[in-house]
Amino acid sequence: MDVLTAMDLLKKKGFKYTDKRRDLLQLFSDEKRYLSAKEVQDALKENYPGLSFDTIYRNLSTFSELDILEETELEGEKKFRFTCPTKEHHHHLICLKCGKTKEINACPMENVATDLSDFQVTGHKFEIYGVCQVCVN
Repeated sequence: MDVLTAMDLLKKKGFKYTDKRRDLLQLFSDEKRYLSAKEVQDALKENYPGLSFDTIYRNLSTFSELDILEETELEGEKKFRFTCPTKEHHHHLICLKCGKTKEINACPMENVATDLSDFQVTGHKFEIYGVCQVCVN
C-alpha cells in the first residue's frame, strides 16, 4: 500500500480527502513499521496541535477496516502499519524495540497435525517477536 493508493481508496469509499489523512498515511509510508495511535499523535502534533487521540484512533480503525492498514497487538497496545504489498500468504517477524517488520514466507498452519474436521478455520495470524539486528547493537 502507498499513500496515493490509500487516498484513492478512501475517496472511492466516500471519505473526504484531507491533509490530515494524507499526512497520517505519509507517516506510515515513511516509518515502515508498526505505530501506536500515541506515536501517530506525537508525530503529527507539531502540524496539527489540536488533533485528538480519538480522531486519530477512529481514522486508524477505518483504515484498518478498509485494508489500508493492518493491525497487531504488542504489549497490550494496538499498533498499525501499511498493509503489505505482498499478496502471497506470509507472516512477520516484529522487532519489539523499533517496530520494524520482516516478512517470512513460512506458515506454521502447514504443520498443524491436529484434526480440524469439526472446526472451520476462517483465518489465522502468526507473528514472531524479537529484537532486530539494528536494535541489538
